[in-house]
This record gives sequence, structure tokens and C-alpha cells, in this order.
Amino acid sequence: MRNVVDKSFERRLAGLINSGERAVLRGGRKGVEKESLRVTPDGNIAQSRHPEALGAPLTNEHITTDFSESLIELVTPPFGETWELLQYLCDIHQFVYRHLNDELLWATSMPCAIDGDASIPLAQFGRSNVGQMKTIYRHGLGVRYGRIMQAISGVHFNYSFSTRLWGVLEEVNQSRQPRQDFVSEQYFGVLRNYRRYGWLVLYLFGTSPAVSNSFFAGRENTLPVFDRDTVYEPYGTSLRMSDIGYRNKNQSTLSVSVNSLAEYVRDLSRAIGTPYPPYEKIGVKVDGVYQQLNANILQIENEYYSFIRPKRIARSGERPTKALHRAGVEYVEVRALDVSAFDPVGVNQNKLRFLEAFLALCLLRESAPISVGEQSALDANHLLVARRGREPNLMLRREGRDFSMTEWAHELLDSMQGLCEMLDHGEPARPYSAALEQQRAKIDDVERTPSARLLAEMRQTGETFFQLALRMSRLHKDYFLGLYPPNESRLREFAAEAQESREAQRNIEAADDTDFDTYLAHYMSGDANEH
Repeated sequence: MRNVVDKSFERRLAGLINSGERAVLRGGRKGVEKESLRVTPDGNIAQSRHPEALGAPLTNEHITTDFSESLIELVTPPFGETWELLQYLCDIHQFVYRHLNDELLWATSMPCAIDGDASIPLAQFGRSNVGQMKTIYRHGLGVRYGRIMQAISGVHFNYSFSTRLWGVLEEVNQSRQPRQDFVSEQYFGVLRNYRRYGWLVLYLFGTSPAVSNSFFAGRENTLPVFDRDTVYEPYGTSLRMSDIGYRNKNQSTLSVSVNSLAEYVRDLSRAIGTPYPPYEKIGVKVDGVYQQLNANILQIENEYYSFIRPKRIARSGERPTKALHRAGVEYVEVRALDVSAFDPVGVNQNKLRFLEAFLALCLLRESAPISVGEQSALDANHLLVARRGREPNLMLRREGRDFSMTEWAHELLDSMQGLCEMLDHGEPARPYSAALEQQRAKIDDVERTPSARLLAEMRQTGETFFQLALRMSRLHKDYFLGLYPPNESRLREFAAEAQESREAQRNIEAADDTDFDTYLAHYMSGDANEH
């Protein structure tokens, strides 16, 4: 059942090819957000404050923190070319490593040695109202899901298609809609198809089949034992994206539709406004101290975990749902990538090129609305591949029937061939086609997947997961500190941004003119002046 014909896809692809603009798929803007735990030389989570020389996490756009004070997040601006993006990511790592003293950045998604929730310090953003809100939100995540889950790191890929492509697609689709309505509708088609096919990303790039025992910290754990300190899924690809990681059962009943922008905003807004009895039991303000921002299903939009999100850069003080409602979708954020232990910056060009072509496939393929029944089957497919993706003869659910994962993967990659050729236009080295072939090899030979490679390396060296991750973390540090010549002008730029961010935080703190309770009430009602 290879090469099932999707007539709508064939028509759109032909329309792009016949448009006379062979480079029409090129020019998409891409950026990366990469999280890493700061750890001590012996692999424990760092208890030190975020280094002063890296600036203020509240206001530094490119070097910030995520859940924990020890969880650094490096954010690139959007770039037109993948190599520019990777160069920036490399430069920012160099800058960070110059200010870590003897600390390391942990090289994998699944965390370092952790001594329970209490050992994970919450990120601190200063004494401004917005800074306090960010820390309370994180405290709320901790009391709702446990801090250990929040110590998992990932790589997020941000992508927007080129304006030129939208113009051609409007003609191909004979659209009569206003441009932004058309664009938003197309992006929601991408979201639906990513939900259908995103399991492929876990199979190809998942690098978290194993985890250290300390991750469970006394909680129930049914995973098989790999060695004295490691448990694992023998055929797993991404424990991070499984039900022991982000796919936690607290949100399993939360259903957010991606059938339209209106439904997506409606469902998220409802979750943010609906009280949830288990969270009401925790309390919002207990003995004068905030435990969470509210006792609703979600505190704010960001709490909703999903493989891919629609995004719009918000105005100051604007809620993400309000920004989407006001101006539509601007780009998508793919959140399913594990940090790769085998790449110093956690990601590589082939992976990003493949994702770009994969998003084009999701855009151009037929993308019917997703029913509640289909959504539960799609969730099950993702979970199955996260936990058992390398299992021989694995079957997934497709249109109500069992279907071979390998056959389906080959079919998707065959469909991407023409897209990669278009993305390669003007590039003699054909980098997108090369990236596609590299992924095809992983489907033909499961041992080439990064999850299989990680387990094979542990067996070969006799290392536990913790020991292998610590060794790779040290190698990456040596790599960045040894890179020569460093990009001095870029390093100066990062130093200047750090200084400016500290001043910006002081200005925000000085400008606050309301108490926190009032500020939070305004923010929740959607009319705060958040910085």
C-alpha cells in the first residue's frame, strides 16, 4: 500500500512547480530554542544562580531560563538559511561556556542526577510584577506535575513559510479569503497533519530511550532495568515525549481542537477559565503565599503541552490566545525534538532541513478536520512510537485500521522527494535530498536511529545513561572552549545584550506602579501591561 495518491497534494505540488518560481519553497524563516540543564562537574543539578554575565533572564531575548534557575534556554533569531542558524547557535554556546566556570550543560533531554523535587531551584526573574508572575507560574507547574518532569530539556524548531509561497498557494487554491485568514487556515492544516504524522519525528530523532533511576525519585516505575543506574524502553525512541515525560496524565482529558483558529482559541481559553477540583485543593494563595496563578485546568496558555503550537508574536501585556485572535498565525513551533547527545549544539543541519521539508508536506497534503475519535488514535500512535518505535513489525492505527509503521514511514518520505528537490533549487550539493536519504536509511536500518545508537554506545562502553551523558557533556564543553578562532564580534554582541537586559529589568522594576494582586487580576482578564 505504498504511494497512496493524495490528489489534493499532487495538485498543489504541480501548482507550485508550474508557478514558474522553482525556488518558491525556499525562504522560510527558521529559529531554534534549545534548553539545557546547568550541572556541576560531577553531574548534579547546579544550585548556583543563573550567571550574571549572561544577563537578566526576564529581558534577555537570546539567553534566558525555562522552568528552573538551572535550566538555560538559548533562543536564536529567525534565519533564512539553516547554516546561519547553526552558526548562531554555536556562537551562543561559546559565549555561555565562557561564563559557566566549572559547570557543564547537560547533553541529553532526560535529566542529570536529581535528588527529588526540592533539588530543582525555580527560575527567578526579579521583583517586578511580571517577574513574580513568571516564578509563581513555575511554582504552580511544580505543585501540579512535580518539578522533576519540568527538568526535562528539549529543542523547539520555529518555522514560518515565505510570503512568496502564500501568494502562489492562494492562486493554486483559488482562495478568495483575506490573506491572513488564508495563512492561518493553512497553518492549522499543518497542525492537523503534524498530529497525524508527527510520530515519524519521534522515530527518526528521538534520543531518550533510557533514563537515570534518580528521575523517578521514589515514584512508581515499571520500566525494565538496563543497568545499576539506568531504566529504559528496549524499543523506545523518546521517553521525553511519552507518558513518563510530557504526555502526563494530568492533561490527558484536556482536548484542544486544531480544526480552526476559532476552536483552538476557544478550547484554550475555556481551559484557562475552568476551575479544576484537584488544583482547588492545593489553593491559590495559602497563608499569604501564592502556590499557583489560579486553580484552573491551565494557569496560562503555555501550560498546555503539545507537539506543535501555532504562534504569533504578542504585544506587550498581550495573552498568546489574544494575539492569535487579533492577527492570526505567524509561525509554528515544533516542540517534539529531543536534545541530541551526539551534536554539541543539540541539533544538526540534516535534522532541521528534514523538518522544513516535513512541514511543507504537512502544509500541502489534504488535511481534513480531526474528530475526537481520530484524535485519540493519533495520540495512541505517538505514545506507541515514543515507547516502542523500534519494535519489529510495529503497527499503528490509520483510518481505523492497523497499518505497518515502516510502510507508512516510507510512503511519507517518498512524498517528500519532490519537496526536497524544490528546496534544493540552486544548491548543487542538494542538501535537502541528502537529509531525506539519511532519514530513509534509518527506516531501512533501525540501528541507525539515535535512540538505538545511544543504547548501543552504553552497551559498548559499559556506561550507565548518567555516565554516558556526563562524558558527552564534558566533550561538548571542551569542544566549545577549544573552537578557534571564536567569533569575537558576535561574543561582544552577546555581552552587550546581557548588559542591556540587566538595565531593562531594572527599568521594569522601577516602573511598576500597582501591587501584584491587582497586576495578576488585570493580566488574567487580558488587559495588563506586561513587559
